Amino acid sequence: MKKYFFLSSILLCMLFISLSLGYAGQPAVKEDFRPASTNQPGRDYPMVNSEGRVRVQIKAPEAQRVQLDISAVKYDLVKDTAGIWTGESAPQDEGFHYYQLWIDGAAVPDPGSMFFYGAGRWGSGIEVPAHDQDFYALKNVPHGFLNEKLYFSKITQSWRRCFVYTPPDYETNSKSRYPVLYLLHGSFEDETGWSNQGKANLILDNLIADKKAVPMIIVMDNGYAFKPKTEPDHDSPPLFAFEEVMVKEIIPMIDGSFRTIADREHRAIAGLSMGANQAIRIAINNLDLFSSFGGFSGTPNYPGTDKIDRDKFMNGAFMDGKTLDRKIKLLWLSLGTKEPHPFPGSVGAFRSMLEETGIKYGYYESPGTAHEWLTWRRSLYQFAQLLFK
Repeated sequence: MKKYFFLSSILLCMLFISLSLGYAGQPAVKEDFRPASTNQPGRDYPMVNSEGRVRVQIKAPEAQRVQLDISAVKYDLVKDTAGIWTGESAPQDEGFHYYQLWIDGAAVPDPGSMFFYGAGRWGSGIEVPAHDQDFYALKNVPHGFLNEKLYFSKITQSWRRCFVYTPPDYETNSKSRYPVLYLLHGSFEDETGWSNQGKANLILDNLIADKKAVPMIIVMDNGYAFKPKTEPDHDSPPLFAFEEVMVKEIIPMIDGSFRTIADREHRAIAGLSMGANQAIRIAINNLDLFSSFGGFSGTPNYPGTDKIDRDKFMNGAFMDGKTLDRKIKLLWLSLGTKEPHPFPGSVGAFRSMLEETGIKYGYYESPGTAHEWLTWRRSLYQFAQLLFK
């Protein structure tokens, strides 16, 4: 009898511990959820808690199944008697995340979140607060202007748009001229990415206020530019023309419309992922226009990871390393420590080639981040402090 009572007591204790940890042995969800900073005005959902869990809620009384899709994992939501579905994800990495809802097999954006352009479409995004978010936070410091510039491209025969950040004293200090950083987005994103997801304007506002960066103009254009087809051949791919648009149209337009210092010593270009590939190629091909350039999570040998043949790579542009090194004021690369294949291999092969040819470069690794906006925010924060000095 005593043995039975003892075993029963142990089982009850184990049951209590199990319940205290949550269902199915999972840790209990901390109920300290707060509305996300990326919500539509006045909307309580989606929410984020201190563990980085994302909780969503949507009214869909006729739906049979609703899921939250974030970080390539789908989570089932639960419907109450009023037809409102609620559920949350596992803890997410800190930083910005694209996500969507699935309602009876159809992918839809969450009406509670603001929309961001990524993955080739406008959709939902959510900010999981980062421990180092202070450097891109909205603060009580002087702020620059984010200008929308529309222009017609003769090369692409289409209207295009770029966003131009001017530093806080641009409007009041009318005699000053400024260096320019051309900042490129990644694949399946557009010219809104660096200001919306990347918070480039806030990063520069804070750096300038702390006197850590030289006041500069930042130009954020659309990296997708194609020449119109001369023949109605629907099977042939369009001719990519972004480098030509940058050199022949964007730079002259910016120098003509803003108070820039229009020389190579005061002109830089950088980008993330696809934009990193573009930035490095454009800079190397046009060293008469750019003295500094950076690649965040990308290099022009992507997706290759093999040893680079410098005699053939980019038509032999890196053959004479010593001469090239003298022309470059700053070459800077970065990568997240959790980047997926093939990015570490591609960047690693490019770095090895630079070292073999004697070309100096700077390098930064973002701790605990993958191929994502927190990596690129941190990269811009580091890179901007080195420019034009």
